[in-house]
Amino acid sequence: MTGIDDLLQKTSRTFALTIPQLPPPTREEVGLAYLLFRIVDTFEDATRWAPDRRMAAIRDFLPLLEEPDPVGARRFSERCASDPPVDHAGYLELLAEIPFVLSCLHTLPGPSRGILREHVRRSAEGMIEVVARSGADRVLRLRSIPELRDYCYVVAGIVGEMLTELFLLNHSRVAPARDFLRARSRLFGEALQLVNILKDAEVDEREGRIYLPPAQREDVMALARADLRAATEYTLALQRHGGDAGLVAFNALLVRLAIGTLAAIEERRPGNKLSRMEVLTIIADVVQQVDQGQPPLPSDGLDANLPAAE
Repeated sequence: MTGIDDLLQKTSRTFALTIPQLPPPTREEVGLAYLLFRIVDTFEDATRWAPDRRMAAIRDFLPLLEEPDPVGARRFSERCASDPPVDHAGYLELLAEIPFVLSCLHTLPGPSRGILREHVRRSAEGMIEVVARSGADRVLRLRSIPELRDYCYVVAGIVGEMLTELFLLNHSRVAPARDFLRARSRLFGEALQLVNILKDAEVDEREGRIYLPPAQREDVMALARADLRAATEYTLALQRHGGDAGLVAFNALLVRLAIGTLAAIEERRPGNKLSRMEVLTIIADVVQQVDQGQPPLPSDGLDANLPAAE
């Protein structure tokens, strides 16, 4: 995991903190999956490339998921380096390590490798459609809540579905909850994406991505709260069915950090971020509660008045 862990540290603040909570082999699989999704996300968000080139890069990446092709992976990575799509140093390092990331994918056991391939491919194909909707000014504008939810499904709901299949593959004790978990998996992903969109709205708009529909910010906030209720139900179901402590802690941390970030957004803090001390406190609290067998999240979700997940 050394190389994967290093790339996680350089590309994700949240997942670099939460993925190490997972037990093996789920930890290795989820860390690798994050990097694969991050590669595709980098092409979708490529601020230095025109939409046609972003879509072409995603299409060119997809065949490399299917069969080992070290030469093709290296050439693809070198093309990215010759004209970088973004300025973010961590993302650029990840693109340089595409051959390494793909080699890790191709050495996974067949069942987990198949889950990663299927879900990364589905998300990537959806991202191509998203980029294709950019206007002549290269700006992506989402104009309604349904459009926003469709986008969130492509970039995050599919991730929630993939994580659930990996959990069910590796942790047989939670199998009786499979239908309950699958019903909430896309809402879990949507919750995290909505919080990120709300947090980064100003930066995204400057970079040509307007995800929040006009005059519907409060509706998006309400949707995020309802989705976090579903994420809470999902996490507590894992715990009730005897899920590994690390599995429960991983999911609980994602929910608690999202709840805290949503509060920071409502308080209009600079950057809409939690402080490092707040993050560390949340981590310590969740780990302690899980280790003691206590629910790491309130059983009634964020608010007793929130509707239950459908």
